[in-house]
Amino acid sequence: MQTPSQRLAAFRPSRTLLLLALCAVVLTVSTGIRQSLGLFLQPMTVLGISVSAFSFAIALQSIVWGMSQPLVGMLADRYGAQPVLIGSALVYAAGLAIVALTGSALGLDIGGGVMAGIGVAGTNLGVLMGVAARAVPRERQSQTVGAVAAAGSLGTMALAPLGQWLIDGFGWRAALAAFAGFAVAMAFLSYAVGRQSAAAGTAAPGEAADERSLTHVLRQAGTHPGYLAMTAAFFACGFQLMFITVHLPSYLAICGLSPSLGATAIGVIGLCNAVGTYCFGLLGARFQQRRLLALIYLLRTLSIIAFLALPVSPASTIMFAAAMGFLWLSVAPLVSGLIGRVFGLKYFSTLYGFVFLSHQVGSFFGVMLGGLTYDLTGSYDVAWGWLIGIGLLAFALQWPMDDRTPAEREAAAGLRAAARA
Repeated sequence: MQTPSQRLAAFRPSRTLLLLALCAVVLTVSTGIRQSLGLFLQPMTVLGISVSAFSFAIALQSIVWGMSQPLVGMLADRYGAQPVLIGSALVYAAGLAIVALTGSALGLDIGGGVMAGIGVAGTNLGVLMGVAARAVPRERQSQTVGAVAAAGSLGTMALAPLGQWLIDGFGWRAALAAFAGFAVAMAFLSYAVGRQSAAAGTAAPGEAADERSLTHVLRQAGTHPGYLAMTAAFFACGFQLMFITVHLPSYLAICGLSPSLGATAIGVIGLCNAVGTYCFGLLGARFQQRRLLALIYLLRTLSIIAFLALPVSPASTIMFAAAMGFLWLSVAPLVSGLIGRVFGLKYFSTLYGFVFLSHQVGSFFGVMLGGLTYDLTGSYDVAWGWLIGIGLLAFALQWPMDDRTPAEREAAAGLRAAARA
């Protein structure tokens, strides 16, 4: 006859699956809302909000998200994911509601910029990848994070067309109000994430025995050339993806294509994102994660070059969206795997937060460059050129990354010193 502890252990696999499913749903809503915000650019220009003003609000969201991520990560590492997820979801909802109610540039900056940035920081990959990675053994972390991120990306496929339908049928304010309701639903789901996380027992093997302090780990990360190279390369990821998220619908409209094609393209990105993220999660368990990450940057850049070289049409746009979607969030399991392999999972959310800060600085400049160059020149040509150059630089930084642990680096340095002696 099983003891109570044995019965609990028997239930843990199913609890873990439920936990991962809840993480995926929260992620899919958070990501789907954020990546659909570019649909509101054209309707809000009727209110006198310029492309650069809208771009500034989204860029502000990106930089606030990035600056909040390390702090949010520290809070999640210290107090657990549940309170961080719930609070962030409610802030997210309130920010979207403010934009819908005010319809002004200031309301857009406060609600869609500052508050949505904080909300996304607490309901997206930075916190949820830590929950997912701690729920499974180390050898399954890459696949698991890839699966959660893949399922989480499906929200864009659903919410982008839904948002466009709501805008066309009921107006942009009603569409934003509906998105705010979805954000409130995330708070209820986040409560369940916390309960299942505790029930599933999500402490990574060896995490409890890790006696390193946060200060010590941050000092190690700050002097680790591989971590710094990965952080710098991640700038390009944010620069490219956020430009496309915000400005692709507008670019297609300039090219004379239907606004609905932009929503369709974003939806295709979401669908292919799920496939690509899952595939790269599997590949990350078998091949060098640093090299796979570098190849993603290169393939994205080549996709941009091909898109610009061909005549812009519905077919070429869908092909471009499919290629970029396949490579979109595929960085997530690789970056998380590299951080976990080099530094462990005890302070994963904090370390990921600093890497992601670089991503969001890139997002800020990507969005702003797109808006400013369009307002100044009436074209996105200069911005596309920057996307190509920065993507190639990211590949050059990421390919030779040093992915040894601090202990492995110290041992190698000791051997070199002994050899010289």
